[in-house]
Amino acid sequence: MIKAVIFDIDNTLYDFDRANRYGMEAVQDYCARSFGLEEPHFQKCYRKAWHMAEQRVGSDTAAIHNRMLRFQCMMELLGQPLFPHVKTLACTYWDTVLERMEPYPGAAELFRSLHESGIRIGVGTDMTAYIQYRKLEELGLSPYVDMVVTSEEAGVEKPDSKFFGLCVEKAGCPAGECAFIGDNLKKDVQGSIDAGLHGIWYSQGKEPAQGLAFPVIRSFQEAGTADWLKAIV
Repeated sequence: MIKAVIFDIDNTLYDFDRANRYGMEAVQDYCARSFGLEEPHFQKCYRKAWHMAEQRVGSDTAAIHNRMLRFQCMMELLGQPLFPHVKTLACTYWDTVLERMEPYPGAAELFRSLHESGIRIGVGTDMTAYIQYRKLEELGLSPYVDMVVTSEEAGVEKPDSKFFGLCVEKAGCPAGECAFIGDNLKKDVQGSIDAGLHGIWYSQGKEPAQGLAFPVIRSFQEAGTADWLKAIV
């Protein structure tokens, strides 16, 4: 019997790729106005800054997702003052992302149904805690969330077993009574299965191949209610 369902956030509860495009467009517009940095030079500089940040903090760490670090590296590369640009760029990016986010259809209804059925609801995400908490609030899902695990807290990124071990610890039940739902086949699905949880793939509407060894959700509207878990796990 499933007693806890843990969700990834980005590209699982909302369309991160879409929101990210708007966020990066806002950042590019700021750089064009402030530094005369137009395409494709903006993209080249941003990629170089991302690589620089990764070299400094490593790739298996939540810090690599910190936009302030990336924008700090950009200002260093451009020879521009850190103040006020780094903070302004980070706020510009995240404010735009948060404004453009919309929960996937049916997500809120599924959270409500799970909550009303007494199933604990968790979030397991590769990110820093502060912005993920803000996302859950903006998506209107925070009232139903019982526990959150970020890679910032776990000290490792998915699919590390330590990450899923912390999810299970917070769930308060054995791994075999936990389901983990996410869009990334390697990190979310296989990672959780290897840790003993029931991995479920959120396919973002894609038609899954036949004969998969794990359940698939094409949409949360399709999932419907907590009773859906009994049919697929």
